[in-house]
Amino acid sequence: MKLSITNIKIVLLVLCSCLLINCSNKSDESDDGTSSNNAELTITGVLNDFGEVQIETNSSVKSLLIRGLNLTTAVTIESTHTDFELSLDSNNYSTLISIPPTDVNDQIATVFIRFSPSTNSLGGISGELLISNSESNTNFSRDLSGIGIPVTHNYQAFSNQPLGFGGGFSQSAQQTFMLHDDLSNIETINMFLEIDCPSTGCDDWDRFANVKVKDPATGNWYEIGRYITPYWVGTELLPKGLQFDVTDFKSLLTGNVELRIYIENWTQKTDLVSVEFDFVEGTPDYPYYNIAEVLPYHNNSISGVPYGVNHTFGLIKNISIPANAEEIELRTIISGWGHATPNDPDGRGCAEWCFRTHNIKINGSSSYSHDLSPIGCASNPISNQSPGNWMPDRAGWCPGMAVPVRSDIIPNSMAGNTFNFEYEFENWTNNSGNGDAYYATSTYIVVKSNTSINAPIVN
Repeated sequence: MKLSITNIKIVLLVLCSCLLINCSNKSDESDDGTSSNNAELTITGVLNDFGEVQIETNSSVKSLLIRGLNLTTAVTIESTHTDFELSLDSNNYSTLISIPPTDVNDQIATVFIRFSPSTNSLGGISGELLISNSESNTNFSRDLSGIGIPVTHNYQAFSNQPLGFGGGFSQSAQQTFMLHDDLSNIETINMFLEIDCPSTGCDDWDRFANVKVKDPATGNWYEIGRYITPYWVGTELLPKGLQFDVTDFKSLLTGNVELRIYIENWTQKTDLVSVEFDFVEGTPDYPYYNIAEVLPYHNNSISGVPYGVNHTFGLIKNISIPANAEEIELRTIISGWGHATPNDPDGRGCAEWCFRTHNIKINGSSSYSHDLSPIGCASNPISNQSPGNWMPDRAGWCPGMAVPVRSDIIPNSMAGNTFNFEYEFENWTNNSGNGDAYYATSTYIVVKSNTSINAPIVN
């Protein structure tokens, strides 16, 4: 059946009428929080990451600004995670608050937000802030994030201590400091070392340097951290300077502690050295630690073991382990010094530049190896050492960095027993054509237990 032109017009008229009716039944929605009754809600402010916040403390406060128009119902703000708290007066905080319409219509209400990580909130925490109003057609949300970090007790030791041979100063300094006296809930001890430069500037060269603690039982000085100074500059590019994990020495780093710092600096350009300790709360792997020295050749760069020549340095020891030891660890720091020949095929002299592998023998058997290969000097965070020669790779160390600690776990079966220890260098003979080579070496035997434990005996 064909439709006449008149019938077609009637059909089109009916369709248009239906469309008009449907359109009039829909609300006038808007992305900016405006509804058909002209109720509006606007939010101003961006919540960035709250960053690191110590557990059981409060972060700095951030805020959002909320403004309403023609609202007759309350604005609700809710945090989806209990560690992110809200307040209207910056005093009373909760995870859910409500703002009466009279407090936001034609005026601004401020919502304060803080991150308050609980004891169980270590690490990254995330949540959302939800803002809603029944009359506004747009609900708002803001991401919330923060990092809960453990409770940390900080102790300042040396502060801007000048070290240098010239200018009436000394290459070393020693002093007694009071450190944390209760280690029962200390999981980690970190040491930070900063170098600042006086008006004359820092020393021009990369120097052997270390920090030691005195063992009151023996009177010996134990090397807890070694580093090589940067050329010309300090550690200002690092937030807290060089970092060292010194937890292995926790039995010596408590109460009154005598410390010594040293830089093999022979110029009048003194380095200003500051040392501090962070005692980080947590559950320790074992509540009791003890330590004994095995190899003590760490006074300076050339007091180490001579390499490639005959010498009388004792590299063989007998070590007796307490019977209640539950973890046994060898801790070694080693760095080479000197440009002795013959050079390696790639032109590298020993012991600063030549890449070598050292072995530790236990009861005559090669059990552990120390690979003194490149550690990436060109990627050193202290990258402002111009014009110093800091980028080429040394043998296991870099100017302006901590010398790595090499850890070797001894089997628990050694508890209550005595074993033979030998540090063995890779074969090489110095032809005495261009000076000497040395390996400054410190090795310690660390024992841990759930019961009070004596130090190992080293003969």
